[in-house]
Amino acid sequence: MSRTLFRRTLFHSGTVWTGTGTTTDALSVRDGRIEALGAAALAGTHDDRVDLRGGMLLPAFGDGHCHPDHAGFEATGPHIRGLGTVEEIVEEVRRHAAAHPGDEWIIGGGYDATIVPDGLFDARWLDEAVPDRPVALRAWDYHTLWCNSEAMRRAGLDASTPDTPRGRFARRPDGALLGTMIEWDAVDAVLTAAPARTTEDLVTALAAATEAYAAAGVTWIQDAWVEHGTVEAYLEAARRGLLATRVNLAFRADPARWREQLAEFAADRARVRALGHDRLTTATVTADTVKFFVDGILENRTASLLAPYSDDPCTRGMPVWPYGDLLEALTAVDAMGLQAHLHAIGDAGIRTALDAIEHVTRVNGPRDRRPVIAHVQVLAEEDLPRFARLGVIANLQPLWARTDPPMTKLTFPRIGPERARRQYLIGSLLRAGVQVSFGSDWPVSDHRPLAGLPVAVTRENAEREPSGGWLPEERIGVEEALSAYSAGVAHQAFAEDERGTLAPGKVADLVWLNGDVRRLDPHDIAETTTVLGTWAAGVRTFPPVNRSGV
Repeated sequence: MSRTLFRRTLFHSGTVWTGTGTTTDALSVRDGRIEALGAAALAGTHDDRVDLRGGMLLPAFGDGHCHPDHAGFEATGPHIRGLGTVEEIVEEVRRHAAAHPGDEWIIGGGYDATIVPDGLFDARWLDEAVPDRPVALRAWDYHTLWCNSEAMRRAGLDASTPDTPRGRFARRPDGALLGTMIEWDAVDAVLTAAPARTTEDLVTALAAATEAYAAAGVTWIQDAWVEHGTVEAYLEAARRGLLATRVNLAFRADPARWREQLAEFAADRARVRALGHDRLTTATVTADTVKFFVDGILENRTASLLAPYSDDPCTRGMPVWPYGDLLEALTAVDAMGLQAHLHAIGDAGIRTALDAIEHVTRVNGPRDRRPVIAHVQVLAEEDLPRFARLGVIANLQPLWARTDPPMTKLTFPRIGPERARRQYLIGSLLRAGVQVSFGSDWPVSDHRPLAGLPVAVTRENAEREPSGGWLPEERIGVEEALSAYSAGVAHQAFAEDERGTLAPGKVADLVWLNGDVRRLDPHDIAETTTVLGTWAAGVRTFPPVNRSGV
């Protein structure tokens, strides 16, 4: 991507939405920062002009929670996301294996767990396609894995393999392993037997993923699951100029080895800072966050609930951390000045996350720490006010706030009607004064903000049901949703003084749409709105400058 900057660029002949409740018709950029708006922008001479052609210019989008390496790797494996039957998936695995005879393992991601009862997939189905090489496929939620018999054999797994507090092996009636691995220890038992991804593989995946983000109008993302071995790939991608977005790295804290990880976190943060790679004054790569998985997910009954699951009264979920260890680890990470980013799905998981943040605040004292709780799916009413009181950012994935098959086939039966009414309370959180940022959890769901935006506004699924929206009181306005994707994410990134809204002096992170989404029927936004251009600090990242177009 080119880093050539025009001295002065004018954007004109369209609607410029500032993100602060005002609009104008022109904006000028000088050396990567917004110089002026309106008439002041039109004055004088310009080295370059961008005719908005009646479209909309607004603050570029951000993604407050995603997994770009996973998304990049999905594109290189069997293309199973979106397939609707076991037969289709098996046939695609067969095709991919035949096309890649030299691959020792066939690894892919994104299968739909709802197409089989209870999400339990059989190894023998994959054995029909590839009996002689290991196959390992992650479910679309990335908390579950389906593998063939050869993968289990290579990993040394059999009927004698015990479940653990952080992992469960689905079994046949006779106790033999079925081929579905649920959560950390079970999933890792298979994947650690596979060859490690190379740095070059990771660089390629990150380049592809960040290019996709630039095409979606995104200029900053939170990689919410970074392992120690991934950092070098980020550094190398930055050195080569292959990152089309800024990225903040959230190192995953492992309950089994978090104490030794503290030194790794410090060393990796120092390596990123030492790189000194930037786009003008804004760092392309930062490493200031640590990710904690507090619980799992509702679809496989591993999210932590205050009361038992409605369809299995013997479980309340699978906490990832012993509570005392979580408090100690979070306190230590906070003392290093790192931001906490906590995955919490169930009402008990969210309460645990809030309790831990409150403990850290009490022990380490006040500072601008901006802890993030991601997903916030089932929220107990009494815990809602704690977000604002503790300064916690609620990072939500708006595309999930609808009655799609995972919700109707898996989630609703798991939690029952009362808890179903406490899901994704976006409107309630905003009304309570909570800082809300939006993300995608890509590749779990679509990375494009223009896909999530209409769901936040309508709370309707692809069939526009239910009419008026699921939990309609939780719908929000188009401008509120745009702000959650821009100013909300900028606040999460400690960058609200630099970007997220359009004002003189701010970094010129911009996205150009073909029309004013505020004037559209929200149902039509995803189908009719197109990203025509993306700029990060005044540098065009989409379309790439070596292609035709403005």
